[in-house]
Amino acid sequence: MKTNYFLIFFFLPFLMFGQQTQPKVGLVLSGGGAKGFAHIAVLKEIDKAGIQLDYIAGTSMGAIIGGMYAAGYSANQIEKMVIEIDFVSLLRDNLPRNASPFFEKEFEENSSITLPVTKGKIGLPKAISKGQNVTNLLIELFDSTEEITDFSKLSIPFFCVATDVETGGEVILEKGSLPMALRASGSFPTLLNPVVMDGKLLVDGGVANNFPIDLMKSKGIDIVIGVDVEGRLFEKEKLTSAIAILNQIVSYQMYSKSENQKKNVDVYIHPDIYDFNVVDFDKKLEIIEKGKQEAEKFGEVFKEIAKKQLLKKDRKIIEFHQKKKLISSINLLGNENYTRAYVIGKLNIIEGDSLTRKDISSKIQLLHATKNYDRITYSLHQKLDTTFDFHIAVKESNENASVSLGAHYDLLYQSGFLINLKQKHLLTNNDLLSIDLIVGDNLRYNLNYFVDNGFYTSYGFRSRYDHFKANSKFNPIVRQFPNINSIELNYVDITNQFFIQTTFGRKFALGLGAEHKFINVSTETINNNNNNLIIDKSNYFNAFAYLKLDTYDQKYFVTKGYFADLNFKWYIGSTDFNQDFKQFVQTKGTLGFATTFGERFTFQLNNEAGFTFNNPTSEVFDFYLGGYNQNYINTFFTMYGYDFAELSNKSFIKSEFTLRYRFFENHYGSIIANYARLDNNVFKDIDLFKNVFSGYVIGYSYNSFLGPIELKYSWSPETKQRYWLFNLGFWF
Repeated sequence: MKTNYFLIFFFLPFLMFGQQTQPKVGLVLSGGGAKGFAHIAVLKEIDKAGIQLDYIAGTSMGAIIGGMYAAGYSANQIEKMVIEIDFVSLLRDNLPRNASPFFEKEFEENSSITLPVTKGKIGLPKAISKGQNVTNLLIELFDSTEEITDFSKLSIPFFCVATDVETGGEVILEKGSLPMALRASGSFPTLLNPVVMDGKLLVDGGVANNFPIDLMKSKGIDIVIGVDVEGRLFEKEKLTSAIAILNQIVSYQMYSKSENQKKNVDVYIHPDIYDFNVVDFDKKLEIIEKGKQEAEKFGEVFKEIAKKQLLKKDRKIIEFHQKKKLISSINLLGNENYTRAYVIGKLNIIEGDSLTRKDISSKIQLLHATKNYDRITYSLHQKLDTTFDFHIAVKESNENASVSLGAHYDLLYQSGFLINLKQKHLLTNNDLLSIDLIVGDNLRYNLNYFVDNGFYTSYGFRSRYDHFKANSKFNPIVRQFPNINSIELNYVDITNQFFIQTTFGRKFALGLGAEHKFINVSTETINNNNNNLIIDKSNYFNAFAYLKLDTYDQKYFVTKGYFADLNFKWYIGSTDFNQDFKQFVQTKGTLGFATTFGERFTFQLNNEAGFTFNNPTSEVFDFYLGGYNQNYINTFFTMYGYDFAELSNKSFIKSEFTLRYRFFENHYGSIIANYARLDNNVFKDIDLFKNVFSGYVIGYSYNSFLGPIELKYSWSPETKQRYWLFNLGFWF
């Protein structure tokens, strides 16, 4: 309270001579990450006292909050927005799965770590996040001020501070794009990618000048109100995380300079936020409350300042509206390796579209999800006819190669370690080569080369080598030898495909192509003249087509969406190991659906079917059901309650019902029931429920960094058999 009285007497000279001069009042908001939410409470107290601010400056989070206030938002509006924003998802650049390219949904959700490769060397990412979601949000928020490029022309004149990475010096940002200036000022090192502005690589202004009181004084301001949300240096015992250590390192220079800045501030406010850190975004309400407790102590001081301001302008408060804007032209800048058709196709924007800023942000996410761009910005410029020119500028990523790693264990393939290599722009601008090498108990590889033409038809090549050994009740052999219950099956598949494909809205994919398939199936259990018994060893030449739909919200532990995978394959020719080949056709498909109710319960239905026409003589192409793997190939399908490939025939239909309960984050319990009917022709008998096989499961799953970790107990009432099933890691 003594401090408050002192400050009142400090301002008495201004009150005594107020008729001749009116002091200019400036507000400086320091950086501090999540701790900057305390600034909101101070702004509310300033509004309550009726102070007219003549200038605002800020750094990092202080720049963002101060910039919003300077643009015309009220403190109450800012508080409401901050409370509604999910900052964790925002800063992680989390994207909904429906924004992912179809290629990624199908082939790339199988690794735990991805690292860039530059000039043949494996490196580390520039930051945890590229910050595209932050950029999108800032552009949305400052829609009404887009045409203002001189920040002194805002509702309240404004500037913010960033740091030049090359020199370490401070950079004052007061002209240009306001959203990008705020994005640069708030680019906390390693958390968000740096921003390039006017040829300079910029990061968080807190590194150079976290509390720019000196810069505010240079603007001719008489009374400077400074809100400091800096923390303090911690003892080594409290430096227990990478974030804490990084924050400590960044803070050395910051705090020493801020100590000098504090000497020049007229009203110094420092909320008690020492118990919070820069990434406590989930504690915004507590931080705002701490700011309120401190701001209220300065209520009388603020009122005395307000009394001196006899001449006040009405401050226009802007509203955050999502108005549709008619796009009349599209201008693209910065594309080098990717064609205009590719970019516009990924955005899914055409001339004549009527879009809100939120709509455009969603479209930008579609382009960002390709991972081909470091930064995407846009602006809308109104024409005389009230339509808008859409200007989009892209900065293509120079990280054209990457390596990804994953690990997995299941009872069929056993241990496997994934090394994935990706290379863009190998032969053409729009191409991607992805190679999965899986080493472990069963060596495998998957190669995908894809040329993505956006709006136009895309094409590619796939190659796969798959191999496993399994003890199996493989019917084609077991039926011939009644005294044998199971055999050791040695299965090798090499498949090469050329295909063309078109996609629709990242939900559908339609394709057709030509295939070469080599199959080598044998067993050591039964010898033929001291050699392994070979069941089939032939090359097959086929034509195929497919239709796929995927709107699942996530690949594992789905909570909503639809899924379809329908395949047609015509086996045209063969080298014919068994010398009895005849042409045949197979169709197979999966239809899935998931919905969540009561927040924690998810119901998932999965229907599968397969049919063979003009039956092949080789029983290798029968449909085999049994086991639980999600990475089966060819005509193998899961069937809980039965051993791997225990059931087989020329056609089948199957339904699987899953009820899953989320106990708490990433922990799930599930009950599964599956039913199947197999026959030479499952529809020849009108009674589809006749001779039905069934199996049931109870299980626990954990969604880990490595992928799903699952332990399940399954049984079948028909066989009385019981199985423990275990899986660790993403399926590949």
